[in-house]
This record gives sequence, structure tokens and C-alpha cells, in this order.
Amino acid sequence: MRIPEGKKIYFSSDNHLGAPTNEASRPREKKFVAWLDDVKKDAAAIFLLGDLFDFWFEYGTVVPKGFVRTLGKLAEISDSGIPIYFFVGNHDLWMNGYFEKELNIPVFHKPKEFTFNDKTFYIAHGDGLGPYDKGYKRMKKVFTNPVFKFLFKWVHPDIGMRVAQYLSVKNKLISGDDDAKYLGEDNEWLIQYSKSQLQEQHRDFFLYGHRHLPMDLDLGQNSKYVNLGDWITYFTYGVFDGKDFELKTYK
Repeated sequence: MRIPEGKKIYFSSDNHLGAPTNEASRPREKKFVAWLDDVKKDAAAIFLLGDLFDFWFEYGTVVPKGFVRTLGKLAEISDSGIPIYFFVGNHDLWMNGYFEKELNIPVFHKPKEFTFNDKTFYIAHGDGLGPYDKGYKRMKKVFTNPVFKFLFKWVHPDIGMRVAQYLSVKNKLISGDDDAKYLGEDNEWLIQYSKSQLQEQHRDFFLYGHRHLPMDLDLGQNSKYVNLGDWITYFTYGVFDGKDFELKTYK
């Protein structure tokens, strides 16, 4: 993708809309919608790196109630011709065609590489990457198993959503617990994963969400590791103008 003069690529992650309740997250949602309104003025594309919702499950004819401000704004931007790309996170991994059909937004379930103005970007939400977190990987295999999804969809949405939201809010990443603290380069799994990927193939940028902590670190070999932070505590996002990448805070 060539970025036209005066245009930029924007990156955002981890809004967790609906946590701890729809009402409590609404001010954050309005702030995110205001950001979308601002960036659409010069956006060549917008990338959302997962956990936009704290829980999302698509039934055959039903999607979760709420978030109309966000969905409406995404539809408006997509309809205007600005491409939007979505990477599922561990909280909204049960997407099954709604974004593609209703909003014309491609949805990715695995890491994907993009090239902007000769700069290569390795992009993913970040959950389950690398050799660690085996417990989560086992759990994810269960959650993404077609049999499990088939059985869950037969649970009435009022019950299924209530149980899932309760369990989701218990996640420490929402409460801002120790998981949102820098653990040191050797203990940051996504940094170690990026370094292993860098040994196989050069990328200029490795971009992730998931950790809820804004990070922009040099990996060597003219490569950088970037974590976009979140829209709970930091309200940070990434911008690439065709030459330089920058993490910014939305005020």
C-alpha cells in the first residue's frame, strides 16, 4: 500500500467496550468515536487490533446489544472509502461474518504482514503468540472449536452474554492489575516472539495490542516492537505517515 501525500495509517487496540458495564464504558466509547471522527480527515487506512469489545459472539441472526455509536461510525468511515482492518482479540474472537457483510471490514484471525511505503509491518492482536502461555492456548482451542461454538449458540443470548461478560470482567487486564506493568525485555513474551520472527525474516515494525501497555522499543536490525496500549487507562494509538511511526495519546 502506498500512502498518498498528506495521508496517514492509524492503529488502535483494546477498547473493551462493555466493561465493566455498557453504561460505565460509554464515556470511553464516545471518546473513541470522537477519535475516529478526527482521524478520518487524513486516514489512508485504520487498523483495529482486537478487543474492541469486552465480549462479542455472533449468533446466526443476533449480535450483542449496544455499541451503536462505534458500529455506526465504523460504517460511515468504511462507506466513505477509507479501508478499515480488524484483527480479532481474545475477547472478541467469535466473529463470524458480521463485520465483513455489514461494515465491509476485513477480519483477520491470525497475524498478517502489510507493507506501507516499503516499510513492513507484522500486525496481530498478540494473544497466544510464542512458546509460552500454554494454558491460554489450550483454552483458546476449546473456545474456537466448532463443536463448542455450536453448543454455545444454543444457550439463550441473555444467559450466555451475562455469563461471558461476568467472566470477561474478571480478567486482570481490565482491572489494570500487574499484567499492565512492564515485565522486562526477557519476560515480555511478545518481545521475545518478535525477536524470533526477526531471525527468520526482517520486518520494520511489529505491532500488537493485548498487553494494554504503550511500548515502543528498539529490537535492533532497524526493527521496532510496538504495543498500542489501550482505551481504558492510556487512550493511546499509533500513527504512520509513510516515513515515521509514532505513539500518541488522545486527549
